[in-house]
Amino acid sequence: MTKSDGNLNNGTLYLVATPIGNLGDISQRACEVLKQVEVIACEDTRRTGKLLELLGLPTQRLMLANEHTEVSVGASIVELLNQGQDVALVSDAGTPAISDPGERLVSYVIAHGHRVSAVPGPSAVLTALTLSGLSTQRWAMEGFLPRKGQEREARLEAVASDDRTTIIFESPKRLKKTLTDLAAACGADRQAAVLRELTKLFEEIVRGSFSELSEKFDDGAKGEIVIVVSAAPKKEVSDEAIASALEAELMQGATKSAAVSQVAANLKAPRNRVYALAHEIQK
Repeated sequence: MTKSDGNLNNGTLYLVATPIGNLGDISQRACEVLKQVEVIACEDTRRTGKLLELLGLPTQRLMLANEHTEVSVGASIVELLNQGQDVALVSDAGTPAISDPGERLVSYVIAHGHRVSAVPGPSAVLTALTLSGLSTQRWAMEGFLPRKGQEREARLEAVASDDRTTIIFESPKRLKKTLTDLAAACGADRQAAVLRELTKLFEEIVRGSFSELSEKFDDGAKGEIVIVVSAAPKKEVSDEAIASALEAELMQGATKSAAVSQVAANLKAPRNRVYALAHEIQK
């Protein structure tokens, strides 16, 4: 059954973005919502309580909704919404549900037919992307990489071959290793940026190749860190490689049109170029 986005008689779950560093980045609307809602679901009650105090807002009832509890509190939040009470969801910093708890809770609330509304604001993802100096036309949010094993290797390979700018979160203790691993996967000359302590007093932005960044952060770093990786360089495919791939498709019984489509997709080559070579082959 398709559910509508909420009932006017029910409460609303508000996704409220909070500062990633500079307290002045909190929006007026965010303050109003945090003041008015009956319950605030948060990643850390101590940190959110401190934020409310700094903003001069009443420290209303706080409910823990971190990575371990966001599923279990879903039923309680839905019951509050059923009663017509509004609930705000916040993370420790930035926009909730982006590499922070909240994604599963939002899905749960939506599945139970309740309205979810966003109070947009600070985001480490967009802040880092726009400050990186790299392309913002097409990009992907990678979040935290797996710490080890085949899954980490697979994700590093995916970043290395991605034709979009990639955004990665990392801890200070693992920054050096991740830069070294990215250099090995992407090439030491691949351009990137390391952004540290965004919007805070000691904000630092370092741009350069992975070899330069690895040297710069050889002793690690402190604070919240975002790595932005440039898109994989475009590789020129030779006519010989295209012709060989076309011949293989045709020998397997593919039609000319199907072979052209398949090879163009596989090799990321312009279709008109692949078609012209297919025409030459069939002569």
